[in-house]
Amino acid sequence: MDDLPALKLYNTLTREKVDFQPIDPTNVRMYVCGPTVYDFAHIGNARPVIVFDVLYRLLKQLYPGSGTAKDGTRVTYARNITDVDDKINARALRDFPDLPLNDAIRAVTEKTETQFRDDAKALGCLEPTHQPRATDNIEQMIQIIETLITKGHAYVAAGEVLFDTKSMADYGQLSKRPLDEQQAGARIAVEGHKKSPQDFVLWKLSSDTEPGWESPWGRGRPGWHIECSAMSERYLGQTFDIHGGGLDLIFPHHENEIAQSRCAHGTPVMANVWMHNGFLQVEGRKMSKSDGNFVTIQELLHTEKFGGRKWPGEVLRLAMLMTHYREPIDFSVKRLEEASRILKRWYLLADQSDPNIKPSVDHKVIAALSDDLDTSTMIARLHALYKEADDFPETLAVTLEHLGLWSRSTDVFPKHEGAVNKIMDDLKFRKQIEARLEMLKAKNFAEADRIRDDLLSKGIQLKDGKDATTGERVTTWEVKR
Repeated sequence: MDDLPALKLYNTLTREKVDFQPIDPTNVRMYVCGPTVYDFAHIGNARPVIVFDVLYRLLKQLYPGSGTAKDGTRVTYARNITDVDDKINARALRDFPDLPLNDAIRAVTEKTETQFRDDAKALGCLEPTHQPRATDNIEQMIQIIETLITKGHAYVAAGEVLFDTKSMADYGQLSKRPLDEQQAGARIAVEGHKKSPQDFVLWKLSSDTEPGWESPWGRGRPGWHIECSAMSERYLGQTFDIHGGGLDLIFPHHENEIAQSRCAHGTPVMANVWMHNGFLQVEGRKMSKSDGNFVTIQELLHTEKFGGRKWPGEVLRLAMLMTHYREPIDFSVKRLEEASRILKRWYLLADQSDPNIKPSVDHKVIAALSDDLDTSTMIARLHALYKEADDFPETLAVTLEHLGLWSRSTDVFPKHEGAVNKIMDDLKFRKQIEARLEMLKAKNFAEADRIRDDLLSKGIQLKDGKDATTGERVTTWEVKR
């Protein structure tokens, strides 16, 4: 892959696109914030899962071979599961009122975590190297909190341990929010025992009806932000290459992760590159249950709630990738229908490929993704591969498989012989049509007429027209009736 352009990624921390340089090329490390498993994942949750799976696949392509990662490769990907949270407590009390609280919480989180993993697989995503649960890392959280207290970055007040934001001179670098905005965002949680309104909880006491763990500060549970600091350190180290998540996590979650980790470890950064995917709305509106446009991945895959039909995971994946990851996306039935039409065409050709022929993933697709995951250019290149495939569809098939968009073992769309023949004919006739257009441009009308007449003798009638945007001549074909 030495002949490919350097991988460039937009770094939220510096607000610029930068050349990616791994800390250790034998173990490229990425952490992405996963779900809080109190309910089934919705379509908004699917976006970071898909986006960072594409990046994970790209990194594995750019850094192939043996390395020091857990599986012997050169890329380690950790995506956490948050299974301790007040929303989980409330859901456990609602759904399992007759069970002891800890058993009820386990019942909620195990069910929803299993469903999330199944959803991610259905969306074409690879399993991360590590998927740690927060409750399996309480000891690591306590250790970091003790270090922060010892170094003067945290304090105990009214039974809570709080991070002292004023102890960190450059707190707020990621979000670049003015101090007054940080205070305003924290007003709901401003208590008298805080030194500053923007100080945040590292550890809070638990009542008898709340889950808790023993600690030097009493039986309690961790704050949200400390969980990711502990898990990323345990599985990736004190500093690592890439930290990802949704745009909504920049403040306060990622800002506070950085504060905890840097102050505990004395490091200049927590991660070198911070990446954030854009917001998602559904049918032009913010997704909400009250508006009736709240839809889970499960509902999209297995019910007819959205658009009156079920949608294959590959269709959901392509629909998500049709917009650049940093841009806002409007998830709609129209978008899914377009993705479905595109995939049907690609599949009918990819399904004709020889499984014994395995070319490399298309070079230009890798180059497009190496430019900050430029999926628009990637899709344009896939269209070109489809047009160029003719009698060699293997490159398209291998490339789609690498992107998690196709698998020989799955039957997403019915494979009708007539549709297959139509797609193969389309490729064959298009070459003759393009040759005729070149003859017309060169004013070689005799040869253009010969091609037209040859196709007509085969029962193929050409129809000339103009492109509505460019005004250029376009030609389509149909079977002569």
